[in-house]
Amino acid sequence: MNDSRRTGVQLRPTMMDVASRAGVSQATVSLVLNGSPGARLSEATRIRVREAADELGYKLFKRGQRRTPVEQGIIWFIADEIATDPWIGLAFDGAREKAMEYGLMVCLFVTHGDPETEAMVINQANQQPLLGVIYGTILTRRVEPSVALPENRTVLLNCYDAKRRLPSVLPGELVGGRVATERLIQAGRKRIGLINGQEGLDASRDRLKGYRQALSSNDISFDPDLVKPGNWEPSSGYEMTHEFMKMDNPPDAIFCANDMMAVGCFDALRELGLHVPGDVSVIGFDDREIAQFTRPPLTTLVLPQYEMGEIAAELLIDAAGGLQAGPTQIKVECPLVERESVE
Repeated sequence: MNDSRRTGVQLRPTMMDVASRAGVSQATVSLVLNGSPGARLSEATRIRVREAADELGYKLFKRGQRRTPVEQGIIWFIADEIATDPWIGLAFDGAREKAMEYGLMVCLFVTHGDPETEAMVINQANQQPLLGVIYGTILTRRVEPSVALPENRTVLLNCYDAKRRLPSVLPGELVGGRVATERLIQAGRKRIGLINGQEGLDASRDRLKGYRQALSSNDISFDPDLVKPGNWEPSSGYEMTHEFMKMDNPPDAIFCANDMMAVGCFDALRELGLHVPGDVSVIGFDDREIAQFTRPPLTTLVLPQYEMGEIAAELLIDAAGGLQAGPTQIKVECPLVERESVE
């Protein structure tokens, strides 16, 4: 199994590397390299992505290109949602492309969080020639897996069970929060505000932990007044930035816990006549498509859902080949994407 994103050793280029080189999102790379006809992308963007892939030697596996055969069967990808955000779609793409390397199929089922629908889908899965199940959630969270799931090889994606009975693949959001904050510190910023996500969510908790770790490691005192609650939407980025700038000693940098709040942050700073990054540096998280089109383009971190999907499929394929690693939890790196919103 390729451990490049788990150990820091780069064994072969990934879609994430192509996205970083081309200055686009992973979703754009997937659309270009898969030749999606309905994608509204400029020819310049398509050329830039293809050139980045060629320079890195990245190859997208196509149908018919197979590696060593493994036990035959279908991988069922069960998700609670797919339409509200791009993340599960990217994870499914990663799992599908990895499975195609071995001549395997992945089928997607969306339950919309309905327990009865989920039970019906799992019951049907148990009656099929199944290689295994990837069980994914749109929010990183603890789940109580159906008792029927352990009958199959199952990998949890973007979620985990409290008893660690099943292997899980999660984004490394604590380390990501630390990397984001340290990048602002490296730019010479000392008063760093955080507009966090909704309270009670794993992503908000871990990104805050990473923020606090970075401050502590650099001998900067934690100031609770520099942490504001957000809701993942531009409106809260806008409102909380105005709150920050009313302070007697406002922040000289703002870490927005996702890119959508950074969009609102940019709007507020522009209204106040402040320049990014000259007056206030701003960093986001997730690397949504919009991050490359803000003015200035937003420095952010990738939410590595495509790679998480690849890894989840690899775990199932390894298990089918006889490699039983036992229950484990894998945290996947959230790489920094340098653009122009941090000096």
